[in-house]
Amino acid sequence: MPTLRRVFLVGPMGAGKTTIGKYLAEHLKLRFADTDTEIEARTGADIPWIFDVECEEGFRDREQQVVAEMTEWDDIVLATGGGVVLRPENRSALAGRGFVIYLYATVEEQTRRTRRDRGRPLLQKGDPEQILRALMVERDPMYREIADHIIETDACSPRIVAQRLVQQLTSE
Repeated sequence: MPTLRRVFLVGPMGAGKTTIGKYLAEHLKLRFADTDTEIEARTGADIPWIFDVECEEGFRDREQQVVAEMTEWDDIVLATGGGVVLRPENRSALAGRGFVIYLYATVEEQTRRTRRDRGRPLLQKGDPEQILRALMVERDPMYREIADHIIETDACSPRIVAQRLVQQLTSE
């Protein structure tokens, strides 16, 4: 089993990064953190507000700074935002500083899981399924590029996915 002191979860919105990350941290006896939660704590504002005021570029600047810092923390399971892979600096920090797990979810499942969530700024303008499909085409290759391990999250509860991850990682 790889030494897991820094586990980074990447994947699209609705893949379960935060929920699965909490269970995984519990199983691995590591602390859990989330880049979006950290950004909100530092700014005192929620992600949709940051997008409204600073646009996506402003949010990505904040995200890059948080990723640079949090990927150096030890004994952590870190959930990242779906767009974290857009910046090469983030991909480099994630891939170079820890064990990256890509939580894969189909577009259909992402659509189902996010359909009532108003906290997803990118899904508020246009058809959410079409937006998620376009994001997946753009981002999936980047998730795969930095992933040390890929697991599908569609057919299982977050707790089961975390248990399977622990089993798979301890048998590698």
